[in-house]
Amino acid sequence: MPNQKRRKDIRNIAIVAHVDHGKTTLMDALLSQSGAHQFKEGETTIMDSNDLEKERGITIFSKNASLVYKDICFNIVDTPGHADFGSEVERILRMVDGVLLLVDAFDGPMPQTKFVLRKSLELHLKPILVVNKVDRPNARPDEVTDMTFDLFCELNATDEQLDFPIVYASGKDGWATLDLEEKSDNLKPLLETISHRVLPPVADVDAQFQMLVTMLDYDSYMGRIATGRIFRGKIKVGDPFVVIKRDGSLEKAKVTKILKFEGLKKVEMTEALAGDIVSIAGADNVKVGATLASPDKAEALPFVKIDEPTISMYFSHNTSPLAGKDGGRFLTSRHIRERLEHEAMMNVGIKMEEVDGGERFKVSGRGELHLSILIETMRREGYELEVSRPQVIIKEVDGDKLEPVEELTVEVDPAYQGAVIEALGVRKAEMKHMENSSVGTVKLDFIIPSRALIGFRNEFLTMTRGTGIMYQNFFEYQKFKGELPKRQTGVLVSQTNGQAVAYALWNLQERGEIFAQPGDDLYEGMIVGSNSKGNDLVVNAVREKKLTNTRSSGADDAIQLTPPREMNQEFALEFIADDELVEITPKSIRLRKRHLTENERKRSSRGQN
Repeated sequence: MPNQKRRKDIRNIAIVAHVDHGKTTLMDALLSQSGAHQFKEGETTIMDSNDLEKERGITIFSKNASLVYKDICFNIVDTPGHADFGSEVERILRMVDGVLLLVDAFDGPMPQTKFVLRKSLELHLKPILVVNKVDRPNARPDEVTDMTFDLFCELNATDEQLDFPIVYASGKDGWATLDLEEKSDNLKPLLETISHRVLPPVADVDAQFQMLVTMLDYDSYMGRIATGRIFRGKIKVGDPFVVIKRDGSLEKAKVTKILKFEGLKKVEMTEALAGDIVSIAGADNVKVGATLASPDKAEALPFVKIDEPTISMYFSHNTSPLAGKDGGRFLTSRHIRERLEHEAMMNVGIKMEEVDGGERFKVSGRGELHLSILIETMRREGYELEVSRPQVIIKEVDGDKLEPVEELTVEVDPAYQGAVIEALGVRKAEMKHMENSSVGTVKLDFIIPSRALIGFRNEFLTMTRGTGIMYQNFFEYQKFKGELPKRQTGVLVSQTNGQAVAYALWNLQERGEIFAQPGDDLYEGMIVGSNSKGNDLVVNAVREKKLTNTRSSGADDAIQLTPPREMNQEFALEFIADDELVEITPKSIRLRKRHLTENERKRSSRGQN
């Protein structure tokens, strides 16, 4: 558009890719080489600042950073690579004019690559293909480039989008080149490509102020802080503005702080202009998707479209006899409600509804990992809660029952190929593609109901002796596929309260896998192991060995206990059945029956029949 002014001193860009393809490592190298951040000794992945991100080695929350190169300010946003955090990616793309699409030089495009690229192309963003990890053994950059071009064609990219530049890089070693025959020792070729191929933002600084809120933060001193891109006009500290909410209502506010990114830090500014990505404090009830605008011209920008949740779980306060004994600080329904309301406000991918008069809360998200990260975060903050088995969200459209289905990609050794195909076939998966990779593995693509994957990951890892790789990505809603096989094992349920005794556990070992160890606190209705025979069994795991004055050969041999399964949240959520709960505390993760006493369970089962 010839009359639109552009700010040539700014480039707004997002880095998108499949999980573990090197986005965060490349960001670290860019910040380090530009002088925007000085690494301390032993410091790595500065962008993954959250403790959970450091432990899991994945990006969970989108983050802003900026650097200056040749008097141009590059506002760069690092986005998550896992499909469950797609809501983070979708809203971030509204802030930028171009994307760096990172693809591993060995793996090539993966399911999440397709997801983030589709979102980018729908918003008509300028893509730059970065073939990363070209120094890795067995790298095949030319083949990967052709595969990515085919993906662009599959997603109906325009001729302009198909004319994307290609940069070869090693984020780990901090270099990039436009030609693999030409050596490089820095990332300047990448920065030059961004400055020449990504359009400067349209910035009419003389128009009335308008900004779309795409991220929220909270500060105990400043209150809610709205982050987004200014689409037109300018704003100063002290200026009045209005918040245009989703329902069209207006709320008056006044700018108390303007923060801009310099490197990884936020610095205070007195003024911000169209094209800038900034954080503004002063609005008490602002939410993601709202528009901040001048009171003289209160026009709303199009709201951020977020894909709907596909998985839900029930959260409630901890009602077990051990509640409050594991160091939890937030124990009541009121605490749980306030925390979930805060999460739903900050994280647009989460939805929360009250049920049972506010005693339980239905929390919906984009996938198991999305919700399990929320649970783990709450656990670390000192909350005690109970959560139910994840359930997919079923829709009714024109009388048809629809359920979410996923694109599933697995990469396995040929020896395990048959077992994996058979296991997925029972779960109503349809194979779409199979190919042999250059490293001797087999890559299989399936379409499978989302609910069929609940509980499958651990089974898959056992089946492939821990060598299999599995990726999933939401595909669409399809007609309900019918009933699926249920868990094959039953559970061993504690009969009474007390501490687990080695002698009692030793006698239970032959029945199945044990989850408790000697000295653990148990209570009636707590699950202490699995029963390989398939039915639930009430057991006494606190029974001491009877003492007599008679000795016999071998009677007092040392008891040999198999080490119990280490209980983690992923296994717990996948293992439990519909009538069971996971008890989450800061120190422990336990499994329990929803109804603790045997009489209550019998009464409940009679009521269901």
